[in-house]
Amino acid sequence: MKKTTLLIGFFCLFSGYVAAAPAAADKEVAQAVDHLTQAMLHKDIAELQALTAENLTYGHSSGKIQDKKAFIADIETGKSAFKTLEMQNQTITLSGDVALVRHHFSAQALKGTEVVPTEIENFQIWQKQHGKWLLVGRQAFKF
Repeated sequence: MKKTTLLIGFFCLFSGYVAAAPAAADKEVAQAVDHLTQAMLHKDIAELQALTAENLTYGHSSGKIQDKKAFIADIETGKSAFKTLEMQNQTITLSGDVALVRHHFSAQALKGTEVVPTEIENFQIWQKQHGKWLLVGRQAFKF
């Protein structure tokens, strides 16, 4: 009887650990997405550099595709600028060291002094590299 109780306790403990691991990763990915969003909003170039993979492919809803350098340059120069920016209705799906993120991109973009409401959908691909979640792909699309 004691062995059975210990065995059941071990399985409960182990299954709790396994269930907790994805939840922790979800939280890490959500935090990385939030940091990226804030870095884009506040033109934090160092944070953008830190959160994006060297082989980033960044797709806009217009069909324009950028690499890491071009994406960050647009933020730095103000070509892509925002008065407000938030990601809504976010879902995260984990598959090993890859996270698939979908959300609604809601912003007040700035074109000079003109405020342009922007409501699009986003699909992001994050990969854990050297212990950090990095954005490797993003595609925006109109709904």
